[in-house]
Amino acid sequence: MFMILMGTVVIAGIVGYVSEKTGFTHNGYLQSIIICVGGAFLFYFVRIMFGISFGPPGLDAVLSSIGALIIVPTHWRR
Repeated sequence: MFMILMGTVVIAGIVGYVSEKTGFTHNGYLQSIIICVGGAFLFYFVRIMFGISFGPPGLDAVLSSIGALIIVPTHWRR
């Protein structure tokens, strides 16, 4: 379980960095990584508590990170 949690954090950080690098978001690198890690943590704990999942833990981390970036409204600031 602990290794899945650490893998989730690493994958979420990579998704946050890549989203800024490609221009998908304009939040800033650190902000995007924090948003992605927060969304991935939230879904990780929902998965543990309720058993809701999209598939393997890596896929859950990617989808929850992208979902957090879409939901958080800092994308439309400027």
